[in-house]
Amino acid sequence: MTSSTGRKVTANLSLTLDGRYNGPGGPSDFGMFAPYVTTEVARGHLTRIWEGATTAMLGRINAEGFLGYWPSVAEDESADPRDRGYAKWLVGAEKVVFSTTLTEAPWERTRLVNAPAADVVAELKTTGEGDILVNSSASVIKALLSADLIDRLYLMIFPEIAGGGQRLFDDGLPASVWTLTHQETGKLGEMAMVYDRVR
Repeated sequence: MTSSTGRKVTANLSLTLDGRYNGPGGPSDFGMFAPYVTTEVARGHLTRIWEGATTAMLGRINAEGFLGYWPSVAEDESADPRDRGYAKWLVGAEKVVFSTTLTEAPWERTRLVNAPAADVVAELKTTGEGDILVNSSASVIKALLSADLIDRLYLMIFPEIAGGGQRLFDDGLPASVWTLTHQETGKLGEMAMVYDRVR
């Protein structure tokens, strides 16, 4: 049996009140999120998620979308310092991208994998240090929740009901208990919450 370094697996995602991470228009329907993602609470939360992490795990769609946006923020001296801090971290961090279709890595310091998320996490936990952050990629988060491998959830809850779209917490997940370790509410009613898995 390989030894573990004790690295934590963390995950971040934004959800509506009805638990959706996108709207009824499909995976690119984020209209209801727009008013909230640049609030003080959201930006503080963004910093919180990456500060302890050294590895970012991403699904292909997020990896390609982030690549089109964040590297320019890292270079933009007029960008909010919290956005820029996250962008610089993301560009510089070790990245693991899950894909069955990509043949070459879309970023520097990126490794493509076509394997179950649980197996990849097990391998990552044998070396290195720092948290392994599943960076806003719901498909990877769902797989790791199913395997009970997530140690911390960073959730932003936005005060809207989408009425359709994909949910994070599907039926059939193993039962688990979590402790609320941080909570903050913004002026628009958005909530940043950090939950740690009780084991």
